[in-house]
Amino acid sequence: MVDIPERLVHALCESRHTVILTGAGVSAESGVPTFRDAQNALWARYRPEELASPEAFQRDPALVWQWYQWRRGLIKQARPNAAHLAIAAMERLLQRLTLITQNVDGLHQAAGSTAVIEFHGNIHRNRCSAENQLVDVDAEGTTRPPRCPRCEAWIRPDVVWFGEPIPQGALLTATLAAQDCDVFLSVGTSSVVYPAAGLADMAREAGATLAEVNPQRTVQTDSAAHVLQGKAAEIMPAMAAALG
Repeated sequence: MVDIPERLVHALCESRHTVILTGAGVSAESGVPTFRDAQNALWARYRPEELASPEAFQRDPALVWQWYQWRRGLIKQARPNAAHLAIAAMERLLQRLTLITQNVDGLHQAAGSTAVIEFHGNIHRNRCSAENQLVDVDAEGTTRPPRCPRCEAWIRPDVVWFGEPIPQGALLTATLAAQDCDVFLSVGTSSVVYPAAGLADMAREAGATLAEVNPQRTVQTDSAAHVLQGKAAEIMPAMAAALG
């Protein structure tokens, strides 16, 4: 039985605006390998950083595309876990909830969360590498990136690569939410990837109650008012139940 601190439950019940930031740890509990997890034999000679950049795509579009097709295949088998479902339930229980995710797998939406701020994009979508516009294209089974029907440039996954900025709309909305919220929950994130990691600091400096849910300590642990050490799929359902 997971014990949720009464002061945290009270803060959530009284909060006019709650922000939840989720990271790779939440998806990992659905079987989605984290970005830096060991590759399988096919991709073991590559570091993820060598494949997830505009420069890599420019050098070898087919190689990068095939790696993302492999990752899409892994994610396609995943299903929302209890943490995803609990967060979707909390959206209905709290006065106002803003959900920001660093994950690109769409599992929050599959669990029923609405208006998710996708900080790093969505691996299921594609966009033109030249025009930066979303393109609806059937990429199933392809080993080379399709061409944009408008300009003939390569199509790429709609995710944020190394060296690329966070989409302006997502960054602005997330920043405003962090500065406005009363409670900020950091769930399953290592709190080392910026600018997402800076959102908790913004919220705390603006007077919000900071709570962390993670199996291990992070750089945010000492700053958090509440530290719930354990799996998100166990802690978040207990939190939702305490609110209900």
